[in-house]
Amino acid sequence: MTKTSILNRRDLLLGVTPAATVMILGATAADGTITEAATPTTNNVPTFFTPVEWSFINAAVGRLIPSDGPGPGGLETGVPEFIDRQMELPYGHGAYFYLQGPFQPDAPATLGYQLRYTPRELYRSGIAAANDACRTAAGKVFADLAADEQDRFFASLEKNQVQLSGPPAAVFFAQLLENTREGYFADPLYGGNRGMAAWKWIGFPGARADFTDWIDQAGHKYPYGPVAISGARG
Repeated sequence: MTKTSILNRRDLLLGVTPAATVMILGATAADGTITEAATPTTNNVPTFFTPVEWSFINAAVGRLIPSDGPGPGGLETGVPEFIDRQMELPYGHGAYFYLQGPFQPDAPATLGYQLRYTPRELYRSGIAAANDACRTAAGKVFADLAADEQDRFFASLEKNQVQLSGPPAAVFFAQLLENTREGYFADPLYGGNRGMAAWKWIGFPGARADFTDWIDQAGHKYPYGPVAISGARG
């Protein structure tokens, strides 16, 4: 296996570096070698995703936010559960999307979303198409690939170098990456960021009523820990 350097995972998650870097470099071990794919650590039973889809989501989150970095991993913080819950909410059903044609898939991003898929449909079609592409290329579904193979596949998705039978590869990857980031940093009320672990890692105060005294104190660690919407304290 090839070796590569480790980037600051905090920057990767916040989108400071290109998303492809999340896939290629963010899942390396301390010695620079690529680790094996993480396994699900939650006993949550999904309400939307099928077992095959759930395996894909867990494997994907395990590569997007791996468990071997300086902060908590996406699986440990419940990101798959967050994504699953969102699919049963108005967001998942496309309530906040303009879904009336005509669609222009090649239109610039400034014109907004240009597909007919709701998030539910995008995941259902995208996962099936991604697994088909993996079977064609490697004889296995995505969740059964080795970690380095998963990373390469994700990099090719982001660059739209894979022809999926459903939605455009880059659109599907962008949806997955966006929801993974959201689940990692959202309030635990929504299923992810379990134990406010991501907030603790970056020093975010959460839903505290007043932390204005610390806004201008650059370089000083916030000393009180986060508070969730529920009132739980980190």
